[in-house]
Amino acid sequence: MTVTAPPLLELENLRKEFGGRPGSVAVDDVSLTVHEGETLALVGESGCGKTTLTRLLLRLLEPTSGTVRFAGTDLFGLDATALRRVRREMQVVLQDPYSSMNPRLRIVDIVAEPLVTHDPQARGRRGRARTRQRVGELLEAVGLDAAILDRYPHEFSGGQRQRISIARALTLEPRLVVLDEPTSALDVSVQARVLDLLGELQQRLGLTYVFVSHNLAVVQQVADRVAVMRRGRIVEVGTAQQVFTAPAHPYTRQLLDAVPVPDPAKARRTRRPAAHDEETAGVNTPAGSGSAPNPAHEGPA
Repeated sequence: MTVTAPPLLELENLRKEFGGRPGSVAVDDVSLTVHEGETLALVGESGCGKTTLTRLLLRLLEPTSGTVRFAGTDLFGLDATALRRVRREMQVVLQDPYSSMNPRLRIVDIVAEPLVTHDPQARGRRGRARTRQRVGELLEAVGLDAAILDRYPHEFSGGQRQRISIARALTLEPRLVVLDEPTSALDVSVQARVLDLLGELQQRLGLTYVFVSHNLAVVQQVADRVAVMRRGRIVEVGTAQQVFTAPAHPYTRQLLDAVPVPDPAKARRTRRPAAHDEETAGVNTPAGSGSAPNPAHEGPA
C-alpha cells in the first residue's frame, strides 16, 4: 500500500488510568497512525488494553493525557455539538451482535437508528419512507434480503446478526469503522463469509478499518499493518508480512508461537526457543493473573 496523504487517524502519547490505583494504567503512551483505506489490526492477549484504546480513539472514554486527531481535528478539543458531527464518520462493529441490538426493536429501526439520530430529515412520515428504503438497500449491500425489515434480532443466526450490525455501521457512510472482534463469536465458515464481506465493502466504499482481534490467522488475512499491544503499550508496528514472517519483538514472537499447529512434528520443527530476557520475563499476563497468553482465545479484550 502506497501512502501519500496525511493519516486519517493519529494517536499521540495516549494514556488512560482508571481510579489512580497501582496497576490501573490501561493504555500507556500509545502513538499510532491509520491511513485512509487501510486496515490496521490491533493484536495482543486479553487485558492488554486493546478495547480501551479503541474507546479512546472513538472518544467514548476521556484520556488521562494525549491526543487523538481524526482528519486533522483534535477529538478531545471538540464540544458536544462538534463531536456529534464528527461521529457520523466514525462507527463501530462490536464483538457480540446480539447484545448490541435492542431485542424489542425491528431490524429496520435498529439499522436506521444512527440515521434518525443524526439526520432530522429521516424523521416524520415522509422521512420514515425514505429511511426504510435506505435500510433495505444497506441490508442488500451486506447480503441480506430487504424483506427482513420487520423482523426481530432473535430470529437470525449469529452471522446474519453481524451482517445487520455492519449495515447499521454503514448507515451514515463513515470513513472509519472500528471492528472489535467482529468474527470471534462466529463459527469458522461464517467468519470467512463475514471477512469476505468486509473486504468487499472496503474496496467498494473506500473504508478504513481498525481491526481488533486475538485470532492471528484472521489478522494475517485481512490486515495491511499490525500493531502489537502488551500491557497497555505498543511494542511493535509493521506490515502484516513483516510482523508474521520476521517479528522484531520477543513478545510478538511469543504470540506467534502460541498459535496451535495441527501437526506435532511440524510444531517441533518450527517452534522457536522460548526467550528468557527482560522483555518477556513475566510477559504472559498482567500482575495478579496466572494464565498464559492465548492469541487464539476468542474472549473479550
